[in-house]
Amino acid sequence: MNNGIVYLVGAGPGDPKLITVKGLDCIKNADVIVYDRLSSPRLLSYAKPGAELIYAGKSPVRHTLKQEEINRVLVSRAKAGRFVTRLKGGDPFVFGRGGEEAEFLLAQGIPFEIVPGVTSGIAVPAYAGIPVTHRNFNSTLAFITGNEDPVKEDTSIQWDKVSTGCGTLVFYMGMSNLPHIVEKLVAYGRPLDTPAAVIRWGTRPEQQTVTGTLADIVAKAREAIMGHPAIIVVGEVVTLREKLQWFEKKPLFGRRILVTRARGQASILAEKIEALGGEPWEFPTIEIVEPEDFAPLDKAIAGIESYDWLILTSVNGVRYFMDRMRSRKKDIRRLNKIKIVAIGPKTREEIEKYGIFCEFMPEEFVAEAIIEVLKGEEVKGKRVLLPRADIARKVLPDTLKTMGADVDEVTAYRTVTGSGDTDELVKLLRENRIHILTFTSSSTVKNFIKKIGPQNVSDLLTGTVTACIGPVTSATARELNLKVDIEASEYTIDGLLAAILEYFRE
Repeated sequence: MNNGIVYLVGAGPGDPKLITVKGLDCIKNADVIVYDRLSSPRLLSYAKPGAELIYAGKSPVRHTLKQEEINRVLVSRAKAGRFVTRLKGGDPFVFGRGGEEAEFLLAQGIPFEIVPGVTSGIAVPAYAGIPVTHRNFNSTLAFITGNEDPVKEDTSIQWDKVSTGCGTLVFYMGMSNLPHIVEKLVAYGRPLDTPAAVIRWGTRPEQQTVTGTLADIVAKAREAIMGHPAIIVVGEVVTLREKLQWFEKKPLFGRRILVTRARGQASILAEKIEALGGEPWEFPTIEIVEPEDFAPLDKAIAGIESYDWLILTSVNGVRYFMDRMRSRKKDIRRLNKIKIVAIGPKTREEIEKYGIFCEFMPEEFVAEAIIEVLKGEEVKGKRVLLPRADIARKVLPDTLKTMGADVDEVTAYRTVTGSGDTDELVKLLRENRIHILTFTSSSTVKNFIKKIGPQNVSDLLTGTVTACIGPVTSATARELNLKVDIEASEYTIDGLLAAILEYFRE
């Protein structure tokens, strides 16, 4: 069998959007992904179905796999003809042991490629508002390992030259050795009043920054209980943080927010969360799929001209209905005599993409509001088509029937349980690393509870904030013993985010 290939990929420092385009391609195409502790777990969501995921997490105090074991895994998978992505935090050639892995692969006759990544020594200070170079402060920059054993006799760091020879010093993984680093710098001529910063978990919601000088940075870091992973910056550029810090000033900074929408719809909410400084954690509790049987919908479409009203209650309903119209060769001009109702602005926008305009859109985006609108219309004896989800509430068709309407409720799409990684979510909840739960429909609530187990609600969700898109979703959450902290007054994604921002402002 021909050998596969190994890509040594830099994953960046933590923010998954700092992955390179080529690096993301390597993740998407990999048969095997061997990933580090410092590479974002969110990047693994891009892996193709069936890809083998191997955790090789390493920290200064504990290794899941030793380097020799990692080397053997890379070679064995490549010799089996697999496309292997070795996903490493930061850049593989900057204190990432990528050079050692490349040498081993070469010795074993395994083809490899290097995909550089954004190194934490630049990105982490940048997220803390510290530019590592600035023409008014420094002309030189040094990257230095902070993980060298302080008791070894023959250090590879030339402290007498490094201490005063470079304007900015950036130490990687040096938290345990911070007192030793400061001692050496001062002993070899760096003034005690030199600004210094320690940045932990840079580019992530947990980012924490402590600034001071060489005289007090050790005490300040100890008081703040700073630990691994951390970047240490020494130099006058640290003073720029006071006016250049930007990441921590975003309104949702420090919040990891669970997005429970279907994967195809989650990106809109996720992007808005990221723009506000939060970290979206996608856990699709539902997926939107075709009906098991298209016959009822096809029958309605075949006789579409016989309907007086078409009520569309979601963006999904519009898409599936219109797609089926197209597949059945039914011209949308057949809708010209039908009055169309949309349940909210996003549904209306989706309808208008097809060049069709709505007769009505209620001010409140729930089924009950549609009923109030139609009470002013003559619906008795009128034919109403209601294409929607298989699990939608019955209040709308049942009420319309009592008003004398002839209602055809047909399944345009189904809502099924999503594919979110429950084990990883439970782990995050136990560690209090999920701060806000968002629910955009009753089905997202029901499936979320089903996936984590109703018996675990009180144990896992203590301390989390629950945000619901509207009263119907909130009612479902309360029925399932969730405490609702936030309810949007406008039942849209923008309304939900506005309510979350208001909650934390207060």
